[in-house]
Amino acid sequence: MRGVFGLAVATLAGLIGQSFADPTIARPGGVDDIIITEDNILNSTSVREFTTNTILKTNAALAGAFPISVVNNFDSGMYMYLTGKDSSGVPVLLGANGQFVYPQADGTGVPQEIVANVALPLNAKGQTTQVVLPQALTSARIWLARGQLKFYTVRDGNGISAIVEPSAANPNDPSAGIQWGFIEFNYDGTTIYANISFVDFVGISLGMGLTLASGAQQIVQGLQGGAVDNICSGMKQQTSADGQIWDQLCVTSSSGQALRVLSPNLYVSGNPGQFGSYYDDYINQVWNQYAGQDLVIDTQGAAGKVECRTSNNQLTCAGDNRAYPKPTVVDIWGCNSGPFAIIDSDNEVHRGVVPRLCAAFTRSTLLLSGGNVQPSLGASSYYAVSPTSHYSRVVHQYEVNGLGYAFPYDDVNPDGENASGTVAGADPTLLKVTVGGWS
Repeated sequence: MRGVFGLAVATLAGLIGQSFADPTIARPGGVDDIIITEDNILNSTSVREFTTNTILKTNAALAGAFPISVVNNFDSGMYMYLTGKDSSGVPVLLGANGQFVYPQADGTGVPQEIVANVALPLNAKGQTTQVVLPQALTSARIWLARGQLKFYTVRDGNGISAIVEPSAANPNDPSAGIQWGFIEFNYDGTTIYANISFVDFVGISLGMGLTLASGAQQIVQGLQGGAVDNICSGMKQQTSADGQIWDQLCVTSSSGQALRVLSPNLYVSGNPGQFGSYYDDYINQVWNQYAGQDLVIDTQGAAGKVECRTSNNQLTCAGDNRAYPKPTVVDIWGCNSGPFAIIDSDNEVHRGVVPRLCAAFTRSTLLLSGGNVQPSLGASSYYAVSPTSHYSRVVHQYEVNGLGYAFPYDDVNPDGENASGTVAGADPTLLKVTVGGWS
């Protein structure tokens, strides 16, 4: 996880937790409305954590320049930004002159807007824009925005100028009224790992393709053009169906334009108690069922298949170093708290069970026929019954080729299936990004 630099002019829960209309309305503010959390600060100690919950371990950075092309299928007025850490671990942005920009905070503790020329305009709709990274860039993001975003700087705990990025979760962030999305990547000079993820939110339709020196190509087409509007509509339909607050996951402008859709995990982080009892009955049914029969977790690794049973409000698995208490809805949405938190002393059994157990709860497959073995059911069985993550269900409906994580362990699937929106390889020659639909 990234280290948290604890500067906040107001609390995230206090802002997002206000009583918003249906849906949530973005009301952009100023510097006093910035809220700094681990999700929107890039500092000298922070590391982007990709949705596989594993981090690319980069080698000593080499001086390999790397081209990135962006095909604009969206609209006029589109901009690109690149943020990350240079080979010394210092936060930077890519400037319009092709060199890294090093923000300089004044040490007052008040975020200062970065005024350097870091907004890279995209060419017109249907055209391609190319930039070249001058050297390695890690913990990085390629931002695509319909308008100009605002980035700020403030000194971190090491006295180094950090980058404060736009926050999707804060409806009063200075950039809240802009529609944006990003692709995460690490490039160490010889190897790249890039990822499209919807674990936190859906912002703008992005796709990517990687070409390696060998000629091999990898493609993640991402979301269909116009997917944000469709996903917002899907959230509203689900609210009509079950009375839950799915519609409030959609963030719109004051005029009603859909800007982004928050994941339930990101939404409840600022709205404690929301969705509070949503999974309770399902959890109790799971506990009752597996008190009398084995739940088999296929760790898909050296630990093999592990037999588990429930008793005294805990799930105990053979060979595991500790048991699993009943999860809450927050545990299920985030997959990193309560029974799904992994600590350093956990053994391989535990590390294999956690992702597969949380995925089964998120997709609601534990009570289906064949659900006593996890994972064993294919994607057609995911999200088939309620309660479930209807956010994940709807997001996957609008993925062109079904790739792109909608929750942290979306890579958990029976052998041969893979939902990760990643491209990776050594000796890359081009990363192609499309915005507004794949082409």
